[in-house]
Amino acid sequence: MKLGPWEIVAILAVVLIIFGVGKLPQAMGQLGKGIRNFKKAASGEDTDSEKSESKKGKDTAKDSDSINASSTKQG
Repeated sequence: MKLGPWEIVAILAVVLIIFGVGKLPQAMGQLGKGIRNFKKAASGEDTDSEKSESKKGKDTAKDSDSINASSTKQG
């Protein structure tokens, strides 16, 4: 099944309407990350960078929790 140029334009128009201009780059970035992670998992690659990113995310969450706790104590 081949998609013609008009079908592609219609699909892109629907995506633009759904996500809007502002969130479209963010949505496509997340889609790209998801595809990249899927390919790595399918090929069996397990890198340390993924583990360090997950640790950074946990550290950031702890920092934001401590900031929220200190701001509620002061306010």
